[in-house]
Amino acid sequence: MTFVQLIDCRTSRFDEMNRLMDTWVEQTKGKRTATHSVIGKDRSDGSHFVEIVEFPSYEEAMRNSGLPETERIFQEMVALCDEMPTFTDLDVVRDEQLYAANARRFFETIGTEGELPPLDDLLVEDYHDHDPANPQDAIGMDAVRREVGMWRAAFDFSFAIGDQIAQGDQVCTRWTWNGTHQGDFLGIAATGREVTMTGTTIHRFSPDGKIVEGWWQYDRLGLMGQLGALDALER
Repeated sequence: MTFVQLIDCRTSRFDEMNRLMDTWVEQTKGKRTATHSVIGKDRSDGSHFVEIVEFPSYEEAMRNSGLPETERIFQEMVALCDEMPTFTDLDVVRDEQLYAANARRFFETIGTEGELPPLDDLLVEDYHDHDPANPQDAIGMDAVRREVGMWRAAFDFSFAIGDQIAQGDQVCTRWTWNGTHQGDFLGIAATGREVTMTGTTIHRFSPDGKIVEGWWQYDRLGLMGQLGALDALER
């Protein structure tokens, strides 16, 4: 679970502290585990600063705190503060940016070449998949892997991600799917044709960034036409 630490301090020597932070970043290059850092200045109090530091997990934050450079810089930072800084430790329970990134990673993963990678770090175990083209929803990791496996056996494919819109615990992704028909698909033998399809998927996420539920809409009729399945109907 993503972890954030808030460092609240007051100082009249911010320029010196800023240079100190640059020194810390340089000294811990390759060892520092923080993924993002933002410093804010209080508009109503020019000596009040808040730093927001993000880590992949609490454990990574503790590993970062254990670096000898961190302890040394911390003591120098305290000396530059007007009073002892305070620290607030937060587990992230909602992160729309993380959700959008994991939605993108999901499409990249199921379209990867070779054996299908594990999906455990992307989907919850009882993930629920809604696809209007299927008579029944796919529920659970095994069912989803079978569904994805069916597409991968029939096509070499990849997704090109278009727009993404994140709101609350849901992310809507507009995508274009490009594939080569290399195996049986719904009774249609491999044609070797290059095919394409557009669609939209809405994913709902758990607080730790795993996908809980998915709703798909895509141009399956257009795909069937490209495979020649509609030729007899057009005569």
